[in-house]
Amino acid sequence: MPIKIPDTLPARATLRAESVDLIDSSTAARQDIRPMRVVLLNLMPKKVQTEIQYARLLGASPLQVELTLMTTASYSPKNVGQDHLLEFYRTLDDIRDEYFDALIITGAPIETLPFEEVKYWQELTEIIEWSRSHVFRRLGICWGAQALMKTLHGIDKFQMEDKLFGVYDHHLRQNTGTRLMQGFIDRFPMPVSRYTANKAEDIEAAGLAVLAHSDEAGTAMARCSKTGDLFILNHLEYDADTLGQEYFRDKEAGLDTALPENYFPGNDDSQAPINRWRPYAFLLFNNFINELYQDTPFDLSTIKH
Repeated sequence: MPIKIPDTLPARATLRAESVDLIDSSTAARQDIRPMRVVLLNLMPKKVQTEIQYARLLGASPLQVELTLMTTASYSPKNVGQDHLLEFYRTLDDIRDEYFDALIITGAPIETLPFEEVKYWQELTEIIEWSRSHVFRRLGICWGAQALMKTLHGIDKFQMEDKLFGVYDHHLRQNTGTRLMQGFIDRFPMPVSRYTANKAEDIEAAGLAVLAHSDEAGTAMARCSKTGDLFILNHLEYDADTLGQEYFRDKEAGLDTALPENYFPGNDDSQAPINRWRPYAFLLFNNFINELYQDTPFDLSTIKH
């Protein structure tokens, strides 16, 4: 089944070119089916690029997914036009009385700041609290995962000496008997780009299960067994050139940025990187939506009870 996004969203052209199955609003309204309602809180500066990355993955599900784009009201990003935000994005006040199957919180380039110093931290904690009664399940990516773990489970992040930057192999934990990880092999790659981390012992002490771990990059995925909330600290959604864009941007700015590890063929930054992680991105999101479909109530308004 296709993914429903706004008919005039600029990302639609790119998604169609990739043969992502899309559905327009009028067609979706005629179908006698309840779509999976997913709200994407997009905190990344490059809004359109991030929209494409997540819509691509959600659109691969055999179920119909209705994607709602969300932004913060207390902070206006500088890298996207206000017209785009006003036309395609909604705030908490716009959807406060609605119910959703899932809330996805993206990463954000603010991870070195203490949580309380983030300009929209108070609003974000309000959104997370709202989700307890209006969203069945949460999924956080990178800083979004750290924010969720901090708010819901009191887990702190810590600053690393050096930036983790590259593509690292990750291992499934031996006790990972979950539908979410079906189809994964024991060792798989994930892109990583962050200055902070969460300790596995802190995560497990809070009652969460570590699903995937790297000897070099630490914990990659954790989950709450009670709610099914998923915390992904790395970036399976990234395009092949996303790490490269970050590397060349910093290099052009004169920063002493390290070459991303295990990324450019032969560590030659003139060579095009190969996306070795995308099959696992599709697999994980497909499993997440399939599991969500099996677990979520048909009447979403019952979530509040």
